[in-house]
Formats: sequence, structure tokens, C-alpha cells
Amino acid sequence: MTQRGPVRVADRHAFDVVIDARSPAEFALDHIPGAINCPVLDDDERRIVGTLYKQQGAFEARRVGGAMVAANLARHLNERFSDKPHTWKPLVYCWRGGLRSGSMVTWLRLVGWDAQQLAGGYKSFRHHVLDQLAECVPRLRLQVICGATGSAKTRVLQALAARGAQVLDLEDLARHKGSLLGALPGVPQPSQKAFETQIATVLEPFDLSRTVYVEGESARIGRIALPIPLVARMRASACVEVQATPEARLAYLLRDYAYLGDNREALATQLGLLKEMQGKETVGRWQAWARAGELPPLFDELMRLHYDPHYARSQERHFSTWAQRRAVAADDLSDAGIAAVADAVLALDAPQA
Repeated sequence: MTQRGPVRVADRHAFDVVIDARSPAEFALDHIPGAINCPVLDDDERRIVGTLYKQQGAFEARRVGGAMVAANLARHLNERFSDKPHTWKPLVYCWRGGLRSGSMVTWLRLVGWDAQQLAGGYKSFRHHVLDQLAECVPRLRLQVICGATGSAKTRVLQALAARGAQVLDLEDLARHKGSLLGALPGVPQPSQKAFETQIATVLEPFDLSRTVYVEGESARIGRIALPIPLVARMRASACVEVQATPEARLAYLLRDYAYLGDNREALATQLGLLKEMQGKETVGRWQAWARAGELPPLFDELMRLHYDPHYARSQERHFSTWAQRRAVAADDLSDAGIAAVADAVLALDAPQA
């Protein structure tokens, strides 16, 4: 049955597929989760049409662009859409719900499919994400998992999720471990918009009457900034501190960051950023260990001399309920030890902020 009235973002789940008709570069920056990219103009074609519009006007841009759009639509009909049944119902969007998605919808309807156009395009979805974050985040019953560097907080979150808890794993969404050495090799971080889209997508099915577990993060994870309402909510929420022994933390770090030994010069270069804070002599020693692949003494000193001295002060400064935090002790951060920490966190049933 043909959709009556404009299709809104909330209606997107009623369709067989969501098609993003924008260019690949636009799609890569951010898109509706689950959408497929079938551009009516690729990146180069979009640039050419834009230049024509500025230099020669709308008619010439549409004449040249129209031929490009027709060729791309023909390819999609012959390839991406060739096996779709008569009952197939796609939802199409572009930047603002204009000519690009409109042209695709027109041709899909001519074929006989019940294609619809998303009112307002990607911009309406972007507003939906921001509205959802603004409405949902202040209502979250957050339980913030804290702990010194190497306390396996992310792994504890994963164990909590495996036990059915609601978990917001910000480092996973940001594709970064959140520390100076937290960049993941060969894994780029998402755009700021895509990160926020992922947060909204994770939160959408949550039961807001239940606890949501999140790791205590700074306002940035790598180059990604956390939404300001989320930072404020985290800072005011109850905390559980994983109090792992230095020996357990070091053993965990050596396992979790073992890949840093694969690119020793890059590790040494990154450590050079600490010279102003730690002094040339200390950082020079760390860089020598990095180049030699001697991670145990390097990580031991990074913990004792760099991370740990600042940890307690930063937690007290950032979290208003830090003095009332609950604690879970851990002398083992193996898989079994992490599972035990997760069970202990759930058993606390800490009061909510």
C-alpha cells in the first residue's frame, strides 16, 4: 500500500530497505544505520555538477547531471535492484529530500515498486539524532565503571553486556581506547556525526528504567568529542571503581596492547608527546624501550609515573559522587577474573544518581 503523507524518520522501519542516494563521500561521513549506498551521482560527478551550477547556471547543471543520474539509475536497476520482487518497498533519501532521491523514487515507481522518499532527507535524520540524544541522555540511569589504567574496564563492560546488562561502550563506538596510545592500528575513527548516530542507535531500544553501564571517559576519545549532555550525565552519576592490583593491571596491559610492539618507531614517536610533562630524560628512556620492544618495563613506568599519579585527582574532579563510589577488588584480570568483576558489579546494585 502506498504511503499516505510524508514519510518521517520514525517510519523508516516499515520499509524493506533504506537507500542513501547521496555520494559515497557523504555516505561515509554519516548515514542512517542499515542504509545501503546507491548514489545517483558519485563524488566526481557531484563535484562537476556543482561547478557547472556555479559557473553556468542551473539549466546546464541539470542537463549534464541528468544524464549522469540516468546512467547511474540504469546501473542500479540492472545490478543492485535486479532481483527485487514486485512487492519490494524501498525508502530513499538524499541530503534534503530533493532532486537526487526524488529522481530515484520516480524511476522506481515507474518500474512498479512502492518507493517512498524520506521527508527532509538526511538533514531530518540528523535532527532526529540530536533530538533523541537531548531527550534520552538526561533520563539515563547511568552506572559509571571507573578504574586506573589497565583495569580492563572495557572488557568488564563487554562481560556485563554478555550477562544481559544494558551497556554503552563509547570506546567501541569511537574506535579508540581513549588513552595516548589508544589508536587502533589500521582502524580509523568515525566522523563526529557518525559517532553520535551510533550512540543514538544504541540508546534507542534501551529500557530507561533500567541501569545503563558506561565507562568513565574524559570529554574526548581520541579526536571524537562526547556529546555535552552525556558528559554532564556521566559526571553526576554513581560510580563503581575496579580496584585492580598493579600486577594484574600490568599483565592485562601487556596482553591488550601487545600489538604496539609491531610498530616500535610509531610507539616511540607517540611517547615523544609526553616530553613536556615527563621530561626528556624519562621519555628518552621510554622511547629506547619502545624501539627495543621492551614493553614490560615501559608499561610499568607509564602506569606508575604517568597515569596513576593523575588518576585519583582527575576522578575526584570529574565525578561529583566519587566520594560515595562503590569498589570491586581484583587481583586477576584474565577472562575468568574479568567475568568475576562483572558479576560483582551486578551484585552491587548501586543506587542511581
